[in-house]
Amino acid sequence: MPLSTADINSLLSTWATSVPYMSAHSAWSASGANELSGGSYARVAVTWGSPAGGAIALSGTPYTINVPASSTAAFVGFWSAASGGTFAGMFPGGNAPAYTFAAAQSTGVFLAPGSTYSNGQEAVMFPVPGSVLPGGITEGAVYYIIGVSSDTFEVSTTSGGSAVSLSSDGSGFVQVITPETFSSAGTYSVTGVTVTGV
Repeated sequence: MPLSTADINSLLSTWATSVPYMSAHSAWSASGANELSGGSYARVAVTWGSPAGGAIALSGTPYTINVPASSTAAFVGFWSAASGGTFAGMFPGGNAPAYTFAAAQSTGVFLAPGSTYSNGQEAVMFPVPGSVLPGGITEGAVYYIIGVSSDTFEVSTTSGGSAVSLSSDGSGFVQVITPETFSSAGTYSVTGVTVTGV
């Protein structure tokens, strides 16, 4: 039985209350690995708005996270504590919208209705609940958008490289990321994160 929007909002409110700290990460991880460290880096306390329509967003943005020299920030994670604690998930920095996609093995083409990507953008993919990613695509790995035509595209594992060959059909979410590299110590700005219950 699918949950009502009111039920999803209630679950999101509980989730947000349990994760009042945000971290910066160099790469995606399901466990909270790849967190930056050193210098004056520290997780920052955040607040969440009220859930509505099956989604909840950070309030009080932008937030800034001190990052050490020679580091790259690409993802933000959420935790129950300022250090240690329980990890509750990670999202691409930049607050770009996530689009659902379907991809066919026979063509290697991804269809993401509503997307307006450009060749060369970096993106990550995650499975939609109840489905699987296309064979040849790894959850959270960085891919480069190529072959854009309207709301369809292909992906490559390298900038300017050839298209990934898919070994099966699949579907999921696709979201552009904007990694930021720091040669010297600086601050990583998080302008927003929206979490949906779907």
